[in-house]
Amino acid sequence: MKPFALERATDRAAAIAAGAASSTAQQGASVRFLAGGTTLVDLMKLGVEQPERVIDINRLELGGIQEQADGGLRVGAAVTNSDLAHHPLLRQRYAALSQAILAGASTQLRNAATTAGNLLQRTRCVYFRNTATPCNKREPGSGCPAITGANRMMAILGTSQACIASNPSDMAVAMLAYDATVHIQGVSGVRSIELKDFFVLPQDQPDKENVLAPGDLITHVTLPPPPAGERSVYLKLRDRTSYEFALVSAAVAAVVADGKIAAIRLALGGVGTRPWRTPDAERALVGQAATEQNFRRAADLALAGAKPQSQNGFKVELAKRCIVETLKRATR
Repeated sequence: MKPFALERATDRAAAIAAGAASSTAQQGASVRFLAGGTTLVDLMKLGVEQPERVIDINRLELGGIQEQADGGLRVGAAVTNSDLAHHPLLRQRYAALSQAILAGASTQLRNAATTAGNLLQRTRCVYFRNTATPCNKREPGSGCPAITGANRMMAILGTSQACIASNPSDMAVAMLAYDATVHIQGVSGVRSIELKDFFVLPQDQPDKENVLAPGDLITHVTLPPPPAGERSVYLKLRDRTSYEFALVSAAVAAVVADGKIAAIRLALGGVGTRPWRTPDAERALVGQAATEQNFRRAADLALAGAKPQSQNGFKVELAKRCIVETLKRATR
């Protein structure tokens, strides 16, 4: 691990100013924020991340889970995954999010990992994590060996000729299905960004993964109040039942009235270069009967743009089956 300076921030303004000194918001940044450190420290050990300064933000009062006046939920950036997953209001109103968090990592990691850190975790692509190989995320312009190499775990949606790495987050998939909003404080002030607009497709610049600028600090995430009668489910398909990343996952939040789908939100994980929302499938389901035939039609629409590689073509059918099963569970 490259030597670095560790500093403990005592106020947000100082932390933001220090972060703004970073040359880029992604790999190569000279300054990084540290909360739980479950991803950052790993990548520093591997030499993937090599910051000159690490700013500990654990004293900035970024925690807390509060019910909002409208019935929604405010989740502090530093809230641990365990605290969030087990919170009574989350389990009652946002069941799929609790299920998604508990399906990820291990108890020990969930006890340390934070809400913002989970949103910002980087891909598990073996080429990204191995500095002996080329990778456009680490070194723009060096190439993407996954396209012709080991790509079984890689994305089939939102890919480009520069990158096919899949987003690893379970939590973000469920939050996307709940229309979450990310709240950010930076050198230019505060702003709010819907989660669906927070992640950036790789296109020809895969080293840029989200809309954050140097110095930007996620302060909290908000979840809107769920509509009456909404039922939600998260389903994760993986090679083993614990401590494993998704081959395919799906989060569904649906309202069924008189046997028909009145409202629905569907998001996928494991298949996209970012957590993947499926608006075409959602539109096809609204007003339709909650039947397997309609679910299969929606699944076909959700995967219509899939571009599998040499080893991950199975994800197309697996994702369709995952969608159908999750829809069944959410509309029973």
